[in-house]
Amino acid sequence: RQRWDEAFKDFLLALDSQKPVVLCGDLNVAHQEIDLRNPKNNRRSAGFTQEERDGFGALLNAGFLDSFRELYPTVPHAYTFWTYMGGARQRNVGWRLDYFLLSKRLGSALCDSKIRSAAMGSDHCPITLYLAV
Repeated sequence: RQRWDEAFKDFLLALDSQKPVVLCGDLNVAHQEIDLRNPKNNRRSAGFTQEERDGFGALLNAGFLDSFRELYPTVPHAYTFWTYMGGARQRNVGWRLDYFLLSKRLGSALCDSKIRSAAMGSDHCPITLYLAV
């Protein structure tokens, strides 16, 4: 994962040198403690290891914005994934694994970033990005 994180960051930086980047997807990491329901119990869980979180942080430090946290830095319980086991979605015991990342130069165009948690059909929910470009 660490090699992939570094190679992916380099790829995005090369792309960003040519044009602004908007990346959307399941990045399989909850970056901050606020991004999952039980951070203390998941320190060694895939998706929340320190190495994965550091790799995601390096991507942000390289010049990209987490659109949701840019607009909503302290909103808790905003998750995009819930396991099918144990009624996790009904109890909102989830993780925020899905992101819109933006080149920093698109920051002034960022209008909103929404998590559509009421949309059913998967263990993940859709996310929506609004840009004024």
